[in-house]
Amino acid sequence: MNLIGDMHMHTLVSGHAYGTIREMAQAAQVKGLEMIGITEHAPGIPGTVDPFYYNNLQAVPRELYGVQVYHGSEINVLKDGTLSLAQSYIDHLDYAIVGIHVQCYENAGKEQNTSNLIACMKNEKVKIVSHPDDDHTPLDYERLVKAAKQYHVALEVNNSSLKKVDQRWNCLENYRTMLSLCQKRRVPVIIDSDAHDPSQVGELNLAKALVESVGFDPSLVLNTNLEKLKSFLF
Repeated sequence: MNLIGDMHMHTLVSGHAYGTIREMAQAAQVKGLEMIGITEHAPGIPGTVDPFYYNNLQAVPRELYGVQVYHGSEINVLKDGTLSLAQSYIDHLDYAIVGIHVQCYENAGKEQNTSNLIACMKNEKVKIVSHPDDDHTPLDYERLVKAAKQYHVALEVNNSSLKKVDQRWNCLENYRTMLSLCQKRRVPVIIDSDAHDPSQVGELNLAKALVESVGFDPSLVLNTNLEKLKSFLF
C-alpha cells in the first residue's frame, strides 16, 4: 500500500509544533509524498494561532518543492457539540478536521461524546475525524461509522497515536473495532502522521502496518491515490 498524501500536520504557529510550512513541504518531498495538508490547531488548544491567520491562506503557494499544499484546521469538538472555530474562518479552509482534545473537552460519556462529535461532522467543510481512538473520551463506533458514511467524512488512523498507545487508552483495540466496521459499511479511512515536526512528516508506517494487519481493503484508504483523495476532500 503506497501512501501519497499526509493531510494532518502542524507547523510552529500551532504553539507546540516546530516547523514552518516550507520545512514541512520539503520533508514531504524527501519522503516522496505528492500532497500535504497543513492543519493548524483551532482555538481551545493553548498557544495556538489567532483565527485571523486563516484569512490570508491564499498567500501561500499551492506547490512547494513539487508537493501540492492544501490548508485545513484541526478544529475542536466542544462540550455542546459545536466547533471551536467560527464559520467565517472555516469558509477560508480547503477542508476541516474535527477531533476531541482533552485540553478543551471534558469526557461526557460514550453516547454524549459520540453525539457531540457527530454534530460537528455535519459541517460541510469537515472531511476527517482526527484520532478517534482514546477511551479517555470513549466513542460508540457503530454510531460513528454510520455517521461517517452519512456525512461523507473519513475516519483517521493516526500514526502519532500508535507511537504512544500507553497514553491513548485502548487505542489499538478501538482502531481494530473501527476498521472492522468501516470495512463492513464501506466507509473510507485516511492514514495521517499528525506531524508536529518536519522529521515526522510522512511517518505513516505504524498506522499502515495496523491497517494491513487486519486485512483492511486498501481501496477504502483515501491517500493511496491522489485523485481519489482530492475528490473526497474537495
